Amino acid sequence: MNKETPFKKSRIKKGIYVLPNLFTTASLFCGFYSIIASLKENFVVAAITILAAVVFDGLDGRIARFTNTTSKFGAEYDSLSDVIAFGVAPSFLAYNWAMSFYGKWGWLAAFLFVLCGALRLARYNIQIGIIESKVFNGLPIPAAASVVATTVIFFDYAGVEGKFHDPSMIFFVTVLSILMVSNIKYYSFKDLKLLARKPFMTFFSLILLLIIVVAIPVIVTFVAMLGYAISGPIWWLAKFGQRTRRKAKEKKNSSVQYMEPNK
Repeated sequence: MNKETPFKKSRIKKGIYVLPNLFTTASLFCGFYSIIASLKENFVVAAITILAAVVFDGLDGRIARFTNTTSKFGAEYDSLSDVIAFGVAPSFLAYNWAMSFYGKWGWLAAFLFVLCGALRLARYNIQIGIIESKVFNGLPIPAAASVVATTVIFFDYAGVEGKFHDPSMIFFVTVLSILMVSNIKYYSFKDLKLLARKPFMTFFSLILLLIIVVAIPVIVTFVAMLGYAISGPIWWLAKFGQRTRRKAKEKKNSSVQYMEPNK
């Protein structure tokens, strides 16, 4: 009895930080509401709430670091919230919107998205401090969820009303799932120093970008998220090509050096 009392008092005294966890809860709520909207076939609303979850998810960590209120509880809660908001919700949306017509292949693709998202989060949690912070190892789950959400919004903008009959969505969701658990590197944008001094043209370019976003937000967000998803494979192919050329050059130089004494 006496040994348990100090432990209980210490556990109660620690508590949890309210502000960052409120933003995490808001992200979780958006993910859950997206599932409800998908069930009611309000696909655009479901997609928009996923994007709102992405915003709240981005804010909770930054607020925790800014206010020095990071905690192990917050990190675990954030991961569990992400599984719902960026794993279950977008897979539900993709399945109800375009993949339910194809029987088991549709729901298997949806499950694969959830599975790979959960594995991606688990791997990320154990690789914190191991992988350099300026890159992500695999496509981040919020980005994969955003690709699904912006695709639905884009097709609605293009005139596709209601459900979308096309088996390509199964392939599309499967590729996103594989990218999440791959070792392909993605730029994390964590080394951007927006508070530091920048050239005038950088500031002007950002203003032009904001104007374009305001003018055609649906197209810009869709292109941006899809472009980010394919940037990893393009980056990998570029590096693979560089390594191949470098090895070929080294092999050529070594063969030339070997032949020179015989001349």
